[in-house]
Amino acid sequence: MSEKVQTSKKIPARILPVIVFAQFAGTSLWFAGNAVIPDLVDLLQLTDAAVGNVTSAVQFGFIGGTLVFAYLSLADRYSPSLVFLICAVAGSAANAMAIFSTGYIFLLLTRLFTGFFLAGIYPVGMKIASDWHREGLGRALGYLVGALVLGTALPHLIRELSGDLPWKFILISTSAIATLGGVLLYITVPDGPFSSKRGVFKPNTIALLFKDRNFRASAFGYFGHMWELYTFWAFVPVILTLYQLDYGELSLSVSLLSFLIIGIGALGCSIGGLIAIRKSSQFVTKVSLYVSGLFCLMIPFLFHLNEPLFITLLLIWGIFVVSDSPQFSTLVARSADKDYVATGLTIVNSIGFATTIISIQLLNILWVQFHSPIVFLALLPGPVLGLIAIYRYRESGE
Repeated sequence: MSEKVQTSKKIPARILPVIVFAQFAGTSLWFAGNAVIPDLVDLLQLTDAAVGNVTSAVQFGFIGGTLVFAYLSLADRYSPSLVFLICAVAGSAANAMAIFSTGYIFLLLTRLFTGFFLAGIYPVGMKIASDWHREGLGRALGYLVGALVLGTALPHLIRELSGDLPWKFILISTSAIATLGGVLLYITVPDGPFSSKRGVFKPNTIALLFKDRNFRASAFGYFGHMWELYTFWAFVPVILTLYQLDYGELSLSVSLLSFLIIGIGALGCSIGGLIAIRKSSQFVTKVSLYVSGLFCLMIPFLFHLNEPLFITLLLIWGIFVVSDSPQFSTLVARSADKDYVATGLTIVNSIGFATTIISIQLLNILWVQFHSPIVFLALLPGPVLGLIAIYRYRESGE
């Protein structure tokens, strides 16, 4: 009997669905602030730059958290399920605290701490999945990042469905869902059979990881991918609002369309995971970067299309902009030292999210200055640099 069959028989059926749900629930905290920005703009008298700054606050927090988690190798030294639980509860508390915002600084601090604790949810969830899946890791991470995508989009859907309920309902709902996910994972998912021995603290672990050629290639490819991804997600409502104001009416609300355009990326992650089994993770990253890069180049011209075609193309972009994300994580996990997989995933996430702050703030400045579709060309360097990096990756046997 093959190793793949033996492995699959050892994995309880509940494991992957629970990890996927917990990831979905925990990452719903990510864009909760963005979903209530229209209300906060009125309440706190914020400027047009608020959407970029609120998003960047989460990214800053996430970067700080991932640096701490990676340097201390927390998820490699302690039970990753316990780390996930603690961070889900703490992140939910920080997210809910935003309902007490009476000023801009307090709001940004709540988003900053939310991002910090997300560092113990997103990369740690991938570590847990890799501890349970030796074969088919690309497919497992495809489902997991798909859950991240849906979680990221969830606040927009809650806003659409909440009707006349107060905006605070969105923050309370996402916090409750995230806490539930953390508790469920901790109770039902023990440490996986492929988890390595507990790593010891080594200050030079990060430097050692980057000495590997394939680790560097997959990491830098991921950085290029991240330049585009979160900036696109953050500005989807802006893109839709611009189209509605200057080019034509929209049949559906901006909130619902934002959920669909971001959320459809889960389909891309799942399909990409299946293709990776037949082809390779590297193949999926290349195709995704080529297609999303093409959309980055075409974006100024999309606004002149009729609504059905405009929305259809944004949905396709939503699929390909994130379909490579789980495959980059797979390549990083495979090329990292087996005793420090969580550290490798976490530090790559940290640097990747640092690039999102630069791209978000750059686009934010350009948008405030020009209010033109041309500014979205700033997304293009990401896919281009990502492609250059991933072509340096060498599959086994090459």
